[in-house]
Amino acid sequence: MHYSPDTAFIFDMDGVLVNNMQRHALSWVELFRDFGLEGLDAERYLRETAGMKALDVLRHFLDPEITPAEADRLNELKDFLYRVNYRDHIVPMPGLEAFLQRAGELGIAMGVGTGATSRNIDFTLAIPGLAGKFNAVVGAEDVEHGKPSPDIFLKVAKHLGVHPSRCIVFEDAIPGIEAANRAGMAAIALSTTNPRELMAQCSGLLDLVDDFRDISPDTVIEKLSAGAYLPS
Repeated sequence: MHYSPDTAFIFDMDGVLVNNMQRHALSWVELFRDFGLEGLDAERYLRETAGMKALDVLRHFLDPEITPAEADRLNELKDFLYRVNYRDHIVPMPGLEAFLQRAGELGIAMGVGTGATSRNIDFTLAIPGLAGKFNAVVGAEDVEHGKPSPDIFLKVAKHLGVHPSRCIVFEDAIPGIEAANRAGMAAIALSTTNPRELMAQCSGLLDLVDDFRDISPDTVIEKLSAGAYLPS
C-alpha cells in the first residue's frame, strides 16, 4: 500500500522521539539543588510541571518574581546540564527507527514540532536514527505562542504543504494534544511522560501507545481515514 505525500506525521521531540523527560527533570532538580532547594525529585517535578514553560517552572519552584531574562539564563544552564549528562545515552524511542523507515516508504511527509530550544533540537536530531529524517522542524523560537497554542503544529504543516486535517501529531503531553486539537489535527498519545489513564482523557486521539513498537504507519493512516478516534 502506498500513500501520496498529502499525509503528514508531526512529532513532538522530548518524550516522543527520545524518552528523555526524566533526564530533563533530573537536570532541573540538580539546578534547583544548587540554589538551595532540597526535597525535590524527578517524579515530583514531572507531576507538578506537566506542560509548563521554563519561566513558569522557575516561578513555581524558585522565585515567583523571577524575570523572563533571568529565567532564560537559568533555562540555558539547565539545558547545558541536560546535554552534558545525556550526551552518551541519547537514543531514539523504541520502535521509532523502523516506524520512520516505513513512513518514508509510504511517502508520508514528516516534521517535528517542539517547544525545545534550537540547541536542544540540534543536539537531539543529530543522533543516529534521527538525522536527516524530517522535512520540516519548528521550535519554540520560531513561533510567538507555544503549546497549547496550535501555532507550532500549523507552521510545520505549512512547511510540509499538507492540510491540517491530513496531519497526525505524536505527543506525550496534554498541552501538546490540546495544541493538535486546536490545529484540527488527529493525535497519537504516548504514555512515556504521563500515566496512560491521564492521557486517555484527551480528545482527538487515534491511539494511545507506550512507544512506537505498538503501532505502524499503515494502521495510523487507516485509523485516520476511517475516523476511528478513541472515546475520551
